[in-house]
Amino acid sequence: MLWIGSKDVTPNLRDRLISLTLTDNRGFEADTLDITLDDSDGLLQLPQRGTVVSLFLGWVSQLHNKGDYTVDQVRHSGAPDVLNIVARSVDFRGEINKARDVSYHNVTLGSIVTQIAQRCGLILQMAEGFADIKVDHIDQTHETDPAFVTRLATDYGAVAVIKAGRLLFLRPGSGELASGQAIPAVMLTRKDGDQHSFTLADRTFYTGVQAKWHSNQEAKTHVVQMQRKAKATNADAVPHPDAKSAPQLTDQQQEDYLSGEESNLLVLPDIFSSKEAAIQAAQAKWSEIQRGAVHFTFQLAAGRADLYPETPVRVSGFKAVIDASAWLISKVTHNLDAKGGFTTRLELENDITDVECELVD
Repeated sequence: MLWIGSKDVTPNLRDRLISLTLTDNRGFEADTLDITLDDSDGLLQLPQRGTVVSLFLGWVSQLHNKGDYTVDQVRHSGAPDVLNIVARSVDFRGEINKARDVSYHNVTLGSIVTQIAQRCGLILQMAEGFADIKVDHIDQTHETDPAFVTRLATDYGAVAVIKAGRLLFLRPGSGELASGQAIPAVMLTRKDGDQHSFTLADRTFYTGVQAKWHSNQEAKTHVVQMQRKAKATNADAVPHPDAKSAPQLTDQQQEDYLSGEESNLLVLPDIFSSKEAAIQAAQAKWSEIQRGAVHFTFQLAAGRADLYPETPVRVSGFKAVIDASAWLISKVTHNLDAKGGFTTRLELENDITDVECELVD
């Protein structure tokens, strides 16, 4: 169902719909609604940029409100005549896309992000543990607020997201909303989809991150290291129905397969001014590489409009290492068209909520 302002335009567009794609992103990249309509009779009017479109998606009696989107691109082509409308969850026409030069000194991370949210006209929701982090000094040099807050999020192990007029500063992989409320886990089996892809590359596997910091008082450089202790396993995993006799991996074999060699450490090139800053940087980088070490995509045969990024997922019916891993949705793409019907494509990454790390001085 599509609304423009307070008007339901679904009856006018239903028979014209060629395709509809909604991309639900995790990071500061705006969610995108892409609609293609049949205009072979020439009766469609071109929408104005800035028009707000509301989308409700799902099955009969189970429509989910997928939010509001601002039209920022209109394309008409032919023959046959087709109208393509692209709308995004963030209106980039105002102050939000203005490059700024601002210096922040002796402040907290919470106060910086609060200023950014206020400038952009957004309501801030920040996950617990970020607001009181001390920032000695940082410069926003000819950067837009989206670019700067994305850099802040990367540096401090967070992810910045704009959703429904809110700036969310979240801890990725926590399986929680900004309010701290846990997101219910979803169980998916192989029969729920018709295509999947699992990819891992050895060069991306690190079991620890080293960071250096310099003590002016001691005139000495120190090293801190964050390293892996454990990996969550899936006790509910089941083998592929056609491979019941295949040998199963032990928990330790699954752990070694996904985590790489113990000696594979990533050393950060920067030298930090304090031990706290070095630990924060090492922790942020460690979390980032652990989440991105493995890439898993799953095409659902029937669309699931209730799924969104950060949802914890368990799977079964695949290879043992896939079933044994805990997953989080990082991106959701919904497609609706006459040929394929309503389908959903999930991009998943390792859920590191239960993966423990330890600090080594």
